Amino acid sequence: MRKSIAWMVAAAALLAGCTITQTVKPVEGVEITSVCIERNDAVLMEGFLPALRRRIEAQGITASVYDGERPEDCRYKVAYTANWQWDMAMYLTYARIEVFDGPNLVGDAVYDATGGGANMEKFGPTEQKIGPLIEQLFG
Repeated sequence: MRKSIAWMVAAAALLAGCTITQTVKPVEGVEITSVCIERNDAVLMEGFLPALRRRIEAQGITASVYDGERPEDCRYKVAYTANWQWDMAMYLTYARIEVFDGPNLVGDAVYDATGGGANMEKFGPTEQKIGPLIEQLFG
């Protein structure tokens, strides 16, 4: 009986360590029709920025990309960061997408698979991972 309980506790602990979380604080109270995405050269996966832009535009929002200073005619800025890890294949381990109205943070979304461990849902296309975040972020 004690061995059974010990195995159940160990299995529960292992499964608890295989968590992928998604948290979103949606943009509220404004209707956004266009955003400027600040290119992040520290994100080394080429496909992330195009996927982010496609998903934003799928929400009916015009998205442009810029380097350096934010264009003067850009009210809403999107900033992002993303990391990948290798575990039999490359997979997105962490992404944060932030929306600013001028200097003010008005919404953000986080995908976090750093505790994904043996969770096989961590694998798959990046766009599939960030798509639901963008939908919730811009509603």
